[in-house]
Amino acid sequence: MDFAANVRPLLQDTDDRETDSETFLDDVIAGSINASTSNINDPAKENATETRIISGGHRIAPTDKFNYTYLVFYLMGMTTMVPWNFFVTAEEYWQYKFRNVSSNDTSALTPRQLEFQSDLSIAAAVPGTVFLILNACIGHKVPLHVRMNGSLVFMLLIMIGTTALVRVDTDQWQDAFFNLTMLSVVVINSFSAILTGGLFGIAGQFSAHYMTAAVSGQALGGIFSAVADIIALTFASNPSTTAFVFFIVGCLVLLLSLVAYIVMSKTLFFKYYTCSKTLMKSSLEADPATREICARLEPQFPVVMRKIWIYGFSEWLVFVTTLSIYPAVTVLVGSQNHGRPWNDVYFLPVVNYLLFNTGDYLGRIFAGLFEWPWNNSILIGVLTIGRIAFVPAMLLCNITQHHNFPVLIHSDYIFIVLMAAFALSNGYLANIALIGAPRVVDPHEKEMASSMMAAFLGVGLACGSAISLMIIEMIK
Repeated sequence: MDFAANVRPLLQDTDDRETDSETFLDDVIAGSINASTSNINDPAKENATETRIISGGHRIAPTDKFNYTYLVFYLMGMTTMVPWNFFVTAEEYWQYKFRNVSSNDTSALTPRQLEFQSDLSIAAAVPGTVFLILNACIGHKVPLHVRMNGSLVFMLLIMIGTTALVRVDTDQWQDAFFNLTMLSVVVINSFSAILTGGLFGIAGQFSAHYMTAAVSGQALGGIFSAVADIIALTFASNPSTTAFVFFIVGCLVLLLSLVAYIVMSKTLFFKYYTCSKTLMKSSLEADPATREICARLEPQFPVVMRKIWIYGFSEWLVFVTTLSIYPAVTVLVGSQNHGRPWNDVYFLPVVNYLLFNTGDYLGRIFAGLFEWPWNNSILIGVLTIGRIAFVPAMLLCNITQHHNFPVLIHSDYIFIVLMAAFALSNGYLANIALIGAPRVVDPHEKEMASSMMAAFLGVGLACGSAISLMIIEMIK
């Protein structure tokens, strides 16, 4: 989190429309709304002494004290990916749970071990997609605090249950344990999708570097989980102990996020950017003269879709490409050498998880720094299509289990380079599309545009997961 604070000045939005001196409401309706809401008890007015009023009824945006909101966006971005990152990264634990208990031979993977990552991807992506779409369409009808706080509470409860199951001997009921695990994944990722859609919707109302904080936090969460897993592997004596410590850390992250969000939601800075719709609704009810103007400011789904569909397509294809081979296929790529701790113990968590998440994180940071080419949606789409070349390249690497493809790339170094480029391009293109979409719509359409981009992301995850299952069947 210290890194996020240090880079914040570099991620400032250069768009003149989103400076700290932007006004609370548009010039056309500011005077009417300020007048008609003068007697309405809204949250922002409780701390009005911290917000300067200037001529014309405009209000200067309050500052983000101590960069607290920015840091919480980072933390919340990490939290949206906690279920996925912690379940996926605990590969050794799942391999241990679904091992062949009737044999001491661990060289051959059981069907459950081989297919677990694909099953996990589908169980996470499909419900996540459904709830991201629902959030984009009807999420605004549910109060924001209910969506955010409720999601965090239920995610925490399910993670606690998953942690408790680590200490339970499931060797005699592996199938039932698998079904229970998949059910937990479905439920926790449904709430994670609600949290993600809400977070992106909120971030779309702030300046662009807050969106960068949210999406970069997602990648940072992957780094965090990978490092935690490597540390646990180093000091723990067996996979169960490793997973127990690992999942406890996930519970603590969720608890911290819940507290941090509750505090953030009470700050004037947060209310300033998220309460404008409430003020406009109050003005509409209090002053009939503003009804025609306010009605025109209601976002329309087809209108927003026409403006952002290329960005949405790019976001979708980025994650279709990524999820089709990561982690279901890449987790099967082994080192060309054996007999050393690096090759036998650390190659998988370092290259497959830590390297990918680090590259993904840096790609999102670079997208926030350069913001190129956010205003050229066609070029973003072309770059995204070109990224499909990583799929056949990865399939030709050293896949060690049930491989029906020729191995043309034996070298660990080439695989590492491929993984780094794969990760960087994922983070860069995903973030540049998310930055660009809210900028090509009108201010009152930003939240819907951001929520729709989250839905495109979710559909991409689901499609990629389905493709990964087909690829695994081809490999077997």
